[in-house]
Amino acid sequence: MLDLLADLLARATTKGATAADAFVVEAQAFSALVRLGQVDTVKHAREQRLALRVFVGQSVAAASTSDLSRESVGRLVEDAVSLARITSPDELAGLPDAADLAHPPLPDLDLADPTGHDLSPEEKIDLARRAEQAALDFDPRITNSEGGDFSDHRACYAYATTHGFAGEYRASSFSLSVAPVAASGGEMQRDAWYHVTRKRVALDPPEEIGRKAAERALRRLGGRSVKTAEVPVIFDRETAASLLRHLAGAASGPSLYRGASFLLDRLGQSVATPSVTIVDDATRPGGLGSRPFDGEGLSVRRTALVDKGVLASYLLDTYTGRKLGLPSTHHAARDGSGVSVSTTNLYLAAGESSPEALIRSVKQGLYVTELIGFGVNGVTGDYSRGVVGLWIENGELAYPVEEITIAGNLLDMFHAVEGVGNDLVFRDRTASPTLLIGRMVVAGS
Repeated sequence: MLDLLADLLARATTKGATAADAFVVEAQAFSALVRLGQVDTVKHAREQRLALRVFVGQSVAAASTSDLSRESVGRLVEDAVSLARITSPDELAGLPDAADLAHPPLPDLDLADPTGHDLSPEEKIDLARRAEQAALDFDPRITNSEGGDFSDHRACYAYATTHGFAGEYRASSFSLSVAPVAASGGEMQRDAWYHVTRKRVALDPPEEIGRKAAERALRRLGGRSVKTAEVPVIFDRETAASLLRHLAGAASGPSLYRGASFLLDRLGQSVATPSVTIVDDATRPGGLGSRPFDGEGLSVRRTALVDKGVLASYLLDTYTGRKLGLPSTHHAARDGSGVSVSTTNLYLAAGESSPEALIRSVKQGLYVTELIGFGVNGVTGDYSRGVVGLWIENGELAYPVEEITIAGNLLDMFHAVEGVGNDLVFRDRTASPTLLIGRMVVAGS
């Protein structure tokens, strides 16, 4: 793959590019969906994609192809250079300085599973079937299912530039999920549970995932609305992670230089209570978002986005950093034929309170288990979402609630954090412990 990229970049230079970089990925994926014990869908796919970005002076263009034949690669170079010649120049466009590029040896972050993909299709299907069956067997009220799903993915990524960087790495991922349906008294409720890992051996047992999914579906039976009130709100781990994604989106370079972020000009200012520290760490061994270099060949690092409540860093690639007069934070990612800004392993640092202790601290409030809709304004930070969850009475989870919304402002919410759980688990690229926000408007009947 590196030889392919070296040839591609040499061709681009010969055709008139003053600088260029290229990215290639070869991937293979399998997924199997089983519903009520029967195989519903099986997919097996192979993908290859080549992306080239060229600079002619300060004009830039990009092109991509899934055809890696010599003729197709030749056309790709011709097209990209021709487009760059007619593109308006941008004085900030360009590759990172050569001195900033990652140097070998690149870190080995243990991202690939050399043996985990060896299961036969039948064995993979059986994992999905076992997860679903565990949910169906858990309680007679689990009467239906949207299916059990197993998938695995493996890929090889390579990136090179005319500035002298060349690197490649392999990565694996495995996931297992199930979505059962609970029914009682004419009411039906659905919920789900899942697990994702880099190594198959680390995947939670199918029976454990099935039982957890069943428990989540059952606890939603008998849901009711509540009267509108301003009360404490506890976000479980999965829903709390979504708050981090919103904050990271506002701290992302493209949102900032376009003036479309509620975090604009807040670097070094308080954006949360001191109990909140949010980190993006691309160096975590085996992390689902880890990588040995970013999308522009810069070294990976641990970045404190929020440090004890203070906005400590933005998330920038080379171009957005130049637009803001700041250095790249090494958060470039390849997105199609171009470059975007992305987090890696984003998480809220764990606190000292157990989830049970946070619940006991609330006399009356809401425990959120699912968020519905997309009512988040990245410019103002205004936040309004439909929710499903459990009502808290006298420090205990009392009954399920639905058909309600919560509203606030993300900055106000992070400043109102009164408790951070000790239950941080890395189940996704973005992770959070349980989070208690002192007061939010809960709108019901």
